Amino acid sequence: MTFIAGDAFWMGSDEHYPEEAPARQVRVDDFWIDTLPVTNRQFKQFVATTGYVTLAEMAPDPADYPDAPPHMLRAGSSLFVPPEKKVSLSNSLQWWTFCFGADWRHPAGPDSSIDALLDHPVVHIAYADASAYATWVGKDLPTEAEWEFAARGGLDRAAFAWGDALTPDGKMMANYWQGAFPTENLMTDGYAGTSPVGAFPPNGYGLYDMIGNVWEWTADWYSAGAKGKDSPSCCIPSNPRGGDERGSHDPSDPGAAFPRKTLKGGSHLCAENYCQRYRPAARYPQTIDTSTSHIGFRCVVR
Repeated sequence: MTFIAGDAFWMGSDEHYPEEAPARQVRVDDFWIDTLPVTNRQFKQFVATTGYVTLAEMAPDPADYPDAPPHMLRAGSSLFVPPEKKVSLSNSLQWWTFCFGADWRHPAGPDSSIDALLDHPVVHIAYADASAYATWVGKDLPTEAEWEFAARGGLDRAAFAWGDALTPDGKMMANYWQGAFPTENLMTDGYAGTSPVGAFPPNGYGLYDMIGNVWEWTADWYSAGAKGKDSPSCCIPSNPRGGDERGSHDPSDPGAAFPRKTLKGGSHLCAENYCQRYRPAARYPQTIDTSTSHIGFRCVVR
């Protein structure tokens, strides 16, 4: 783990997606954070020791999905499958599929394995899975503010974790999508999917993969409006948290029955033409029942 000395910083952004605004000053206390995302090797040890079964490995409870066709109530997870031809970017179901048998052990589907991916970040991890691992190792999941402060690496309001240029002097600084998402993957960074943790340069705090590779769970309930801006003007809010569980639901979402947590960091599927969320300020809501081939996590100790 890496020690992060607490301080005030500018959280959010006024220049990108609206859910990141407004940029505002907040303060976090000292904490330690995993230098790298949790890997398949580490999660494998957790499962071998505890016998833990992830959400993706269990058939869904019909009571939780009353409108689901019975044949869909089987163990599995959401898998990215690039479409064969150019498609509209307005419908993500054109590249996401629910794959029976996809889970952390089988990240690309039931016939795949992690044998060659032990040092890649573990994926197909739902919120409860990340929380269970954190408890086992005596840690916690980071708050959104802690995560963003760590990701910025000491840079004040920079667009990226390394400065204001996406590729300074043409250098690839993170694992994200190059080309026209979702069909053209130029792999300028060398990877079509996840990359081994630590494959790209660390940020100013010595942390790896805070940007790109996989999205990371935080402990905060998602709120469309930025939190930490409502204190009196004379005060900088300390250790702000997200919204409440009830308010995190999205009535317009197919998963409206489930509350949402905040993801941070973007993933290898973020592209310049789609989801430019490979930035510290970027944030995304995810229902807690969901696991995918591009969501992982790391832990903190306070």
